[in-house]
Amino acid sequence: MAVKRVGTTAKKTGWKKPAAKKPAAKKPVAKGKAARRKHPIKVPPSRDAVERLRQICLALPATTEVEAWGEPTFRVNGKIFAMHASSGTHHAGDDRPAVWILSVSVEQDFVVRARPDRYFKPPYVGPSGWIGAWLDRKPPWNEIEELLRDGWRRRAPKKIAVLLED
Repeated sequence: MAVKRVGTTAKKTGWKKPAAKKPAAKKPVAKGKAARRKHPIKVPPSRDAVERLRQICLALPATTEVEAWGEPTFRVNGKIFAMHASSGTHHAGDDRPAVWILSVSVEQDFVVRARPDRYFKPPYVGPSGWIGAWLDRKPPWNEIEELLRDGWRRRAPKKIAVLLED
């Protein structure tokens, strides 16, 4: 026990010198799913889903495809209105391929509440109103196409937006 001097008398305290730390034991290496979740490996995007997405987006006037963050993004006048999210990345929630589509909060809320099995609020851009749509398990391509056209209209300059026929 350590002794603390107060005035002329000695007082015992409960303080003890800390013991030396033991070297940490090696952690066991995770196997199977646990290992993949810790450091996800990017799974190549489904060619069918990406090709269908590409077909819809590039049919819109003045649209270009640019790879950003390892994913195909679709832009009008240099501004993103849609982005593919591959499974196996931090972009895809639940390890499912998806597309993030520019929208507004009211529409996002309506769509996500109406069909939570098909649509979700994506990370990063979700608070700004973007809508995530799953691209596996028979995606509703007609609905996704409509959302993509709406996102394109929101992002396109007025002079270009008039080129899109309804």
